[in-house]
Amino acid sequence: MTSTINMQDMRHLNLFERITKIRTRFCFKYNETIFFCVPKPLISRAIGGGGMNVKKISEILGRKIKVIAQPDKKYQVKEFIQDIISPVTFKDLQITENEIVLTAGSPNKAALIGRNKRRLLEMKKIIKDFFEKDFRII
Repeated sequence: MTSTINMQDMRHLNLFERITKIRTRFCFKYNETIFFCVPKPLISRAIGGGGMNVKKISEILGRKIKVIAQPDKKYQVKEFIQDIISPVTFKDLQITENEIVLTAGSPNKAALIGRNKRRLLEMKKIIKDFFEKDFRII
């Protein structure tokens, strides 16, 4: 991830580390939900027993929180995108050397684009930060 971290993200990361005792550099917002990316073996520890840590952070921030696995550069792209956009699904994902193309049906396409392309723009930024590729929805 090559983007700069703003002060709001820094506050979220510090709160996450204070509550879960897990340090991460990856925090982003998508569809009014704050996502924290941690290494796959640490996900259950970050969530806490019975979701205790996530509930506590969510209560403090007043937003929905999700903890997902931190992706590898080329592998796990499909799983990473599916974790972010869930429960919306897609048909296919094609990865070229400089672009990621997501194929979705018409009701799912509308949900992925969002009003005024808000979700599409958020996802473009996330994909650019993590994989340094462009993103399109067909």
